[in-house]
Amino acid sequence: MSVQLHKKSRMANIEMLRILAMMMVVSLHFLAKGNLLEPLAEKMSAKGYVAWLLESFSIMAVDVYVLISGYFLVETGFRLKRLVNLVLQTMFYTCLVPIVLILAGVLPIGSLTLYDILLYVFPTNMLHYWFLSAYVLMFLFTPVLNVAVRAMKKQQLQWAIIILLVMESVSKTLIPVRLELDNLGYDAFWFMVVYLIAAYIRLYGIPFFSDIKKSTITYLGTCLLIFTWTMGIRFVFLKTGQFQNFIESAYGYNHLFTITGAVALFYTFYYLKVNSQKVSAVVCRLAPYTFGVYLLHEHVNIRYEWPFWMGASDCNNAGSLVLHWVIAIVVVMVIGLAVDYIRSLLFKGISKAFAKTKLSRCMAYVDDKLNG
Repeated sequence: MSVQLHKKSRMANIEMLRILAMMMVVSLHFLAKGNLLEPLAEKMSAKGYVAWLLESFSIMAVDVYVLISGYFLVETGFRLKRLVNLVLQTMFYTCLVPIVLILAGVLPIGSLTLYDILLYVFPTNMLHYWFLSAYVLMFLFTPVLNVAVRAMKKQQLQWAIIILLVMESVSKTLIPVRLELDNLGYDAFWFMVVYLIAAYIRLYGIPFFSDIKKSTITYLGTCLLIFTWTMGIRFVFLKTGQFQNFIESAYGYNHLFTITGAVALFYTFYYLKVNSQKVSAVVCRLAPYTFGVYLLHEHVNIRYEWPFWMGASDCNNAGSLVLHWVIAIVVVMVIGLAVDYIRSLLFKGISKAFAKTKLSRCMAYVDDKLNG
């Protein structure tokens, strides 16, 4: 079977997945930064097991987000304006959030250092958001990646991806130690690997994921496998004292289980049919603002604060954990989408004025040269 994905700029099912992926990102941050993931090397409560189970169903978020980007970018090509818009969108949050916090009396202006200012003004170079920095580097390589993908035969691309996965994923999945090269997928190199997988999906499809049922079962099974795999290694550690550094290995973005689950989830939504035009319109309307949710709640000045605003410290049992987890995801998504919608209105007017400038024409010239 060869699955040729649709060449629409906006597909409601994929955009729905984009929204879900951001909800999963919020979930990951609430659990981790809210100190709800109890140490696996120690005795855990029922709340701890539930937290790690929720983590297992959310860990694919980053890979899914990159898969979606790769799926679209492999066809649309490089656009310098898109990169500039992304950086300006990021600076809107990095610079505005501290100003709001200072005016609100939450952040003393005297506490700011030169390092803080650099974090606000140069967010990409200063790793204010690790995802953004890795994504921008990947994006800069898309002209090279796209040419390579188009020039390679199907089998060549297959083997290139297999070799990269053996190096990045298979090795860390099977070898029970933390290798020095393993950065857990927190880098542009892993994003490029995921990009190539997305390109392969777009061009050729993966025969195994032939329908929504098989894709959904694979995703759910992979999530449960991550949890049981982790608890199995934890059991061995508690009995023998061995493999402590290997317990959390399955929760790396470059783990074989994680990328498999991400691909399965992608295909699940690819096959999902959104028959309602109203639902489709709402989803496609909201999806472009999802990245603003990330930029807002993961800002350096509030990333370790907001989980406790959402009641992370009040999660005394498994039931209260799930309740606060749901509330946190909903509240953060609603606020983040609303703020980025307002930001988009401000940028829209600026963009219209910029469209007729010489700088805009220069950017278009660069795009033409890079895209051949």
